[in-house]
Amino acid sequence: MSAGSRARAVAWIFFAATQTVAGAEIPLEERRSGYEFMSRDTRAMQDDDATNPGVFWVLDGEALWNRKAGAAGTACADCHGNARVSMKGVAARYPAWDAARRRPVNLEQRINMCRTERQKAAPLEHENRDLLALTAYVAHQSRGMPITIAPDKRTEPFLNAGRATFMRRQGQLNLACAQCHDERWGKKLAGTTIPQGHPTGYPLYRLEWQSLGSLQRRLRNCMIGIRAEPYPYGAMEFVELELYLMWRARGMKLETPAVRP
Repeated sequence: MSAGSRARAVAWIFFAATQTVAGAEIPLEERRSGYEFMSRDTRAMQDDDATNPGVFWVLDGEALWNRKAGAAGTACADCHGNARVSMKGVAARYPAWDAARRRPVNLEQRINMCRTERQKAAPLEHENRDLLALTAYVAHQSRGMPITIAPDKRTEPFLNAGRATFMRRQGQLNLACAQCHDERWGKKLAGTTIPQGHPTGYPLYRLEWQSLGSLQRRLRNCMIGIRAEPYPYGAMEFVELELYLMWRARGMKLETPAVRP
């Protein structure tokens, strides 16, 4: 980044930090996927499965889906059959309510619950390649389908907590997610267009990472960027925020595995 770009970025951050958070959500008809803010070349990379690097994780996930694991010696396919049928639309409604735990869980947590409770296998660590691959494979079965988060009396408190996190100023820079992604989307920050922050493609391949990553990895990056202490992977605060972000993107189409800069 040039000295001029750094100066403009610092000036923007100072300006944003002095403003109030209006809390006005983007109208449904104005919502745009991060895909629309990318360069033509990056969009082309996502569009073609032959060039989309995230497809390698999807293929690995398919192999894992059919591989027996754990003391139970069972595969995901033994319970769920053909994922192209049984998993169609599943990712579009996660995070979802878990009756036994009386809280929402995200897709990665659901996969690990199946591993520990059904396969009698050790849970996979967050950002582990196998967990990313399985999550990407399951989510890929819903590609092109609309997000269908529908809060009820059980999930509303968690969704509202996620909304509060999105609107709350945090970190040494005293910034809220909403200040960038609701109020200033489409503007430039250090030469990069600010997207609306819709989680339509996770797990996704980020060129910056040169790898596939989860939504929680991206949220942690944002928190570190505003000099806030990030929540640990799997924290309830992250699941609440995921739930709110998916609700905020309701009706938008899933793109997994998306590609982003």
